[in-house]
Amino acid sequence: MSDGHVHFSVQPFPEVTGLGLRLRPWDPESDADASAYLRGLTDPELQRWNTPLRFVRAIEDARAALGRRVAAARDGSGVSFCVTDAESDETLGHIGVNEIDHVTSCARIGYWVLPESRGRQVATRALLLAARYGFTELALHRLELGHAVGHEVSCRVAERCGFRHEGTLRGAMFEAGRHDAFRDVHLHGRLATDPEPAPAG
Repeated sequence: MSDGHVHFSVQPFPEVTGLGLRLRPWDPESDADASAYLRGLTDPELQRWNTPLRFVRAIEDARAALGRRVAAARDGSGVSFCVTDAESDETLGHIGVNEIDHVTSCARIGYWVLPESRGRQVATRALLLAARYGFTELALHRLELGHAVGHEVSCRVAERCGFRHEGTLRGAMFEAGRHDAFRDVHLHGRLATDPEPAPAG
């Protein structure tokens, strides 16, 4: 059982624990990690709302994508976590602090939860932990989160975690499954100076 405290490890391959979760690095060499990542990115509900720059359709694609996340951690441009249950070590989803700009002290957060793990506030808890990591260990000033207009579940997660809705970005995201058409995005933001919301429950 989590003791309620948040624990960090040192960059570039950190671990964060708290709120009943363990956020650990993905391992591209792990069959289990590659399989879970592939399942996450090929889930129809995720594909409805997210279109990656590079499509992930096979286990080799998943390994390559995880390899790019490891490279980002090494060069300081991103930190990605496999979200797991702190007790059982069950893989629940993914969260990443991406596109880190050390000049403007800003980054973008993205996340997803495996279908069988939804309804357990996994995304909310993981986002609270990742945001605290970004503001404390990475010393960032601003974190942004964008989701397709109409994705109400993601909108509620963002707001519960203190990411205010700041406006609509026109044509800022690919349409589902396409790289030649675009849709609008709700932009949420949170500053290091904003109060940290209390975890629900």
